[in-house]
Amino acid sequence: MNTHYISSETLTFARVNEIITKGYKLALSDDAKARIQKCRDYLDKKMETQETPIYGITTGFGSLCNHSISKEDLSTLQKNLVMSHACGTGEYVPKEIIRIMILLKVQSLSYGNSGVQVVTVQRLIDFFNNDVLPVVYNQGSLGASGDLAPLANLMLPLLGLGEVHYKGEIVPAEVVMNEFGWEPITLQSKEGLALLNGTQFMSSYGTYVLLKAFRLSYLADLIGAVSLDAFDGRIEPFYDQVHQIRHHEGQIKTAERFRNLLKGSELIAREKKHVQDPYSFRCIPQVHGASKDAIKYVASVFLNEINAVTDNPTIFPDEDLVISAGNFHGQPLAITLDFLAIAMAELGNISERRVYQLIGGKRELPSFLVAEPGLNSGFMIPQYAAASIVSQSKQLCAPASVDSIESSQGQEDHVSMGANAATKALRVADNLERVLAIELFNAAQALDFRRPLKSSEAIEEFVAEYRKEVEFVKTDKVMYTEIAKSVNFLQNYNVEIQ
Repeated sequence: MNTHYISSETLTFARVNEIITKGYKLALSDDAKARIQKCRDYLDKKMETQETPIYGITTGFGSLCNHSISKEDLSTLQKNLVMSHACGTGEYVPKEIIRIMILLKVQSLSYGNSGVQVVTVQRLIDFFNNDVLPVVYNQGSLGASGDLAPLANLMLPLLGLGEVHYKGEIVPAEVVMNEFGWEPITLQSKEGLALLNGTQFMSSYGTYVLLKAFRLSYLADLIGAVSLDAFDGRIEPFYDQVHQIRHHEGQIKTAERFRNLLKGSELIAREKKHVQDPYSFRCIPQVHGASKDAIKYVASVFLNEINAVTDNPTIFPDEDLVISAGNFHGQPLAITLDFLAIAMAELGNISERRVYQLIGGKRELPSFLVAEPGLNSGFMIPQYAAASIVSQSKQLCAPASVDSIESSQGQEDHVSMGANAATKALRVADNLERVLAIELFNAAQALDFRRPLKSSEAIEEFVAEYRKEVEFVKTDKVMYTEIAKSVNFLQNYNVEIQ
């Protein structure tokens, strides 16, 4: 059994992917336990002598911050917080993202600045390790003061409340807790706030989308190379000299990848009748490269976030400080999630344009990529489908981060809307996957019309794998099933996450 020990060591995207996809269990390192316990002990001791109010610990929340709470009611205050804030609605959050939410919340609590009990963190780990996943909904968070509603739904089962995904069903949390012999957690001062304040909904969606974006960015290059060769495109726009004088890293990397992918191709090497290719081919390094640079920047922001303390108040035992501030505010994530959606949408946008070129009856390819156009519509309508999806992605790229709605009677007067940016970004990522699947469907068909000439070894191997799932289309057939097979092929194609 593989175990990941929660510690202060940087949590990378590759590691998150490994934990989520390879069945890792979680465990607290000794250092993490010591940090959590030290902070809890400090807070308990401080509460014995504290006379002035501390936000969220001895007061109400939000605009109720001036209402003091008696010591006898502090535990009830935290339980009430979780129950009252569990206002998620909409669609179920995918279980893969719920796993990431638990992982990232445990990571954030492990630094010893949140004041939680070790037993509380351990119960979250128990949920993860036993595949008991709280039911969370994808609507309800403003992306400031933390992802309050979805995190409250995530935490309800700690109290024996709410519902969980378990053994393929949705069941009351209380039933599963009885099966495991788990008692509901009695929350201590500050704990409810520590569990609900935080950016783990946004950051988990963002992490999941980034893991997809890393894969899809590579696949966009690979599939684009198939299309370029099938279209009888030119290699000169990918020469290194062109890109070195513009200096953009993503552009240079894209051109290099295309040169490597197409090395040894009979098609790319043959004499061309045309002087230039359309932009959707000629400008691949510039367009794909810009998306690569954007994805890299977004990843740098999220790498900071998934290794951060994002609840409030923040406790510093060594300095004897409890500071109410705003690390829960999702603005850094909201802006970059919007950026990420745009980067992915553009990969889809140029992909669909390549599809359009491939079916246009140009460069000795048959119209709509069938031997007998007219009798057969061939690949006419897959391009329509791709165009529809691309248009929807453009609509989804209207930025969420420029919006804000006042809440909590004006106390929370600027919010990030990062949660909406996050859920939109996932939809754009899924759309990109479908558009690339349609491009591959077309590109592989076009490549077969170039026989007996062959592409490079790398591309021929890739297309051969694809042909095990999706056959050459000789005459009209039901196409949606072929597109579904193409999507499934991409979802299961192995791309290493760096």
